[in-house]
Amino acid sequence: MTKDIELFTQNSIKIMEGDRRIYIDPFQMRREPQNADFILITHDHYDHFSPRDIAKVASPSSILVVPETMEEKAKEVERMVAKIQTVRPGEEYTFNGLRLETVPAYNIGRAFHPKEAGWVGYVVIIAGQRIYIAGDTDETAEALNVICDVAMVPVGGTYTMDAREAARLVNQIRPKVAIPTHYGNGVGTKAAADIFREHVDLSIKVEVKMMY
Repeated sequence: MTKDIELFTQNSIKIMEGDRRIYIDPFQMRREPQNADFILITHDHYDHFSPRDIAKVASPSSILVVPETMEEKAKEVERMVAKIQTVRPGEEYTFNGLRLETVPAYNIGRAFHPKEAGWVGYVVIIAGQRIYIAGDTDETAEALNVICDVAMVPVGGTYTMDAREAARLVNQIRPKVAIPTHYGNGVGTKAAADIFREHVDLSIKVEVKMMY
């Protein structure tokens, strides 16, 4: 189920759909494949919207998907991609055959990711499997209502849920597989993945995929 998912660092992810390549929040990429069919951006912080790293993965046919509130900022990379598509939280979309649902991503009681910013996580639907990439979020009402087979959730704390909070979310939405993200690079130690694993119900498989 997750063999076609790679997690590089932070929330920098690659998902294969057959021969199509989907990148999410490319950041500190160590290679320059320039082969993306889709690039999904969750929000505009530097470790999620990185023009330098978008240049490393973008191809002339890439579709860049960004929150609607990022439309102006996305023009920084307009020349790198074929098209920019904007999305709003809580909606469903299909772009060139790729099915997406957007989930509001925000903090509760902290100002780093305000709800009014309109930032998102994504549920990517591939071959009937629902992959939730939560982005930078807390344990929100919207996150608790996500239906997914794979959940990729931040565990670093400070700007997002910490490992225990993320485990509590996962235990409630009950994916088949949970993958911790957003730790070990600036915020959250590498040990966060182990704490997350310890607190996730045994019936849910935890896969630690962070490469660097």
